[in-house]
Amino acid sequence: MRDGPPAAAQPPRDCSLCPRLVAFREVQRRAHPEWFNGPVPPFGDAQAELLIVGLAPGLRGANRTGRPFTGDYAGGLLYATLRKYGFAEGDYGARVDDGLELRRVRITNAVRCIPPQNKPEPSEVANCRRFLAAEISAMPRLRAILALGTIAHHAVLTARGFRRALFPFEHGRLHGLPCGLTLADSYHCSRLNTNTGKLSPAMFEAIFALLSRCLDALQGGGGFPGTGVDLAMRP
Repeated sequence: MRDGPPAAAQPPRDCSLCPRLVAFREVQRRAHPEWFNGPVPPFGDAQAELLIVGLAPGLRGANRTGRPFTGDYAGGLLYATLRKYGFAEGDYGARVDDGLELRRVRITNAVRCIPPQNKPEPSEVANCRRFLAAEISAMPRLRAILALGTIAHHAVLTARGFRRALFPFEHGRLHGLPCGLTLADSYHCSRLNTNTGKLSPAMFEAIFALLSRCLDALQGGGGFPGTGVDLAMRP
């Protein structure tokens, strides 16, 4: 199921907040007019309990297809893992019309437009923060956020008004935020991280296994583990 984001949570098609990203977007539009080439909207139900926050659209992934993590290596690993743990149904065909549906989860990015070399500048993350903050606020059933990488982690904390120093990024950790949400950390599921061994599929799956159990526990009246729990080490 895919609900459209509230207007405040999605930049306009020709968002002009970041001059460098606008210039890069225009280059891609001229080179590949058939691509999406715009701020990529979230994917998944706004009533979801889990929000996954990535870094930014990939050039030949989401920037091309118009759906987060669709069309590149990171998407293949993410959606396979979501299917394995019941967060997605259907076949992932790396296309927006592949019929894949998310369950209990919504996916977005800290920066909505493709940055050169996949590296957004701090000012660009800051400019896009308003959309992430609105996205989080517009999810009434949200219980947990999974940040893929340090930039996404920091973007979530800043969007919610929390000091970064109080919640340091560490792969496989849960942070209980004062607002009642739980922030989980993972290295980004990029080809670079998996090729170098920084993130293995088993490490990535362990996070979703625990998140699935914790969300089920919440439905049954339980709760998430406390701040600082190591997801990867839990049975």
